[in-house]
Amino acid sequence: MRANRRRVLMGGVAASLAPGIARANAPVLVIDTPMAAPRWAVLQRQLLARNAQACEAFYAKYVDRRDWLQVFERWGANDGPDDAAEATNDWAILHALGGPDRILSLTQRFWEGHLRQYTAMRTVDVPIARQGMYYRDFPVQMDWQHNAEGLTTFNVMGLSAPRDPALVVRTKRFADFYTGRDPSVRNYDPQRRIIRSVMNGSRGPMLRPATSLDWAGDPFEAGARFHMEHGETTYQETLDHYAEYNDVVGDNPLNLHATTLGLNAYALGGGERYRRWALDYLDAWVSRAGANNGIVPSKVGLDGKTAPDWWGGVYGWGFSPVVPQTGKREDRNRVPRSITAFMNGTLLTGDSAYIEVWRRQNAVINDAGRQRDGKFETPTMYGADGWYGWKPRPYRTNGFEIWYVTQRADDLALAGKDPWVEFLQGRHDGYPIEALNADLERVAQREKKMREDDTTRDTRLADWPLDKTPASVKSLIQLMAGGLHIARPSWSLTSPSQGGVVLHARLRYFDAERRRAGVPQDVAALVHALGDATTEVTLVNLGKVARTVTVQGGAYAEHRIERVTLNAREIAVGGRDFTLRLEPGCGARLKLAMRRYANTPTLAFPWDR
Repeated sequence: MRANRRRVLMGGVAASLAPGIARANAPVLVIDTPMAAPRWAVLQRQLLARNAQACEAFYAKYVDRRDWLQVFERWGANDGPDDAAEATNDWAILHALGGPDRILSLTQRFWEGHLRQYTAMRTVDVPIARQGMYYRDFPVQMDWQHNAEGLTTFNVMGLSAPRDPALVVRTKRFADFYTGRDPSVRNYDPQRRIIRSVMNGSRGPMLRPATSLDWAGDPFEAGARFHMEHGETTYQETLDHYAEYNDVVGDNPLNLHATTLGLNAYALGGGERYRRWALDYLDAWVSRAGANNGIVPSKVGLDGKTAPDWWGGVYGWGFSPVVPQTGKREDRNRVPRSITAFMNGTLLTGDSAYIEVWRRQNAVINDAGRQRDGKFETPTMYGADGWYGWKPRPYRTNGFEIWYVTQRADDLALAGKDPWVEFLQGRHDGYPIEALNADLERVAQREKKMREDDTTRDTRLADWPLDKTPASVKSLIQLMAGGLHIARPSWSLTSPSQGGVVLHARLRYFDAERRRAGVPQDVAALVHALGDATTEVTLVNLGKVARTVTVQGGAYAEHRIERVTLNAREIAVGGRDFTLRLEPGCGARLKLAMRRYANTPTLAFPWDR
């Protein structure tokens, strides 16, 4: 051990670490108290292993030797490149939590393969994609509901590979499609702080009304040769699905998902300008919401001003297009998905003002509620005639995410009950076992679907494998990291499904000896309690070899760990992380005093900072 290393005795045995495992002046906690293997820990390690095995089987069945997805390639919002990119959803997070290195390798291989695949694919009828569906490794032009979904894997790759030069270069390039720095792509107007169209990408914004063809893609045998996830039975119905998707010129809050690229570019070391751009763009929307009676508008003109019909635009507050199969209108307000961009703002600054926008908006919507037939109901939509889309309950959309950021008791009450929170508050002790078993069952169900799938490459669309990709990490994110699984499809009844977001977590782990993300082999972690300034976690080593773990505050090292308490002993940390050594068969419950969102985000590993 280096001479300036602080060595902390935790149980009567002091251990030496190999040179360079922990950093100078960082405390090393030695845990040598025996702990019988908890059931949750055994299940957690089983789930990590089962996920990895199932992902291998998926890759063998649905990905060819070129690392291309074996599907019929199309352009379109229903079943286009964004769906292909989602075939490895949650695989990168699985590795970052402690899955085997092979999973990261497959994830990276697939990403590169699908880029080549869809760069080579061309449309005949859709003008924008006649030279390739990807250009410069990015969708040529699509909305940010779908762009974000397609970036679900890409946006979390930095958790495991922050020094990958291709990742760093791509993230900066993608961000500069929206910062205004790339003169060949005029998506962003820096003077008016708008992205100029709902439809945008590596070939710039669409500055005309969109057509059904732009959204639906070239003609194909919909409903005959292919299963249609949205229920269309013909290509004409696929076109008709998008008959009202034409109001795309101007800005929309879904475009705020592009700030995740700015956040990642900054966290990967790209420089302050990426952080500054993301915050400038977010601040413009904070101002617009404040001037719109607390509601985030869904339509902003090319002049940078909120449109008179502020509820308008594709996926806006008043967007209820006709479903061609039924002839009935369906509410498709996607504005609530943009909350994750405002969470980016808090992550980048530590400022709660970004999430306050959503607290105020939810309060305004609940204030608009009414009593009907003896029940309280609230609206979910707004149009020329006012509020509509009434639901028989208080408005709780995004309530869980709001509480997670604020950690306020009143926000939790508005979010509704959740079994994970019940566990964190000491009222549902069986939740870890239930949640881990549920994910193990989900893996088994997906494996069964794979085995029974008799489709071929020429009879499946890109969205076909999505209910078979097996990585099941909700319980791992919650229980190991004290984090949110904001995913597509959504796991929460109060949150809309979405993709392309960063990992929000209270803790993160690193294998200090192997210099990689995730808990070391044989190690399991359980976050028992979350508070505004405290976290309680048990770490246990189930194996016969000592393991060294670095514990970090937050997925992006955004939380400062002030102190660690064990058995009434208090150790000062005063930084982003600390390192502990777990002797074989030993474990301990730690209480961490923390200051949340105290640091600017970084994806650099602890020993590289």
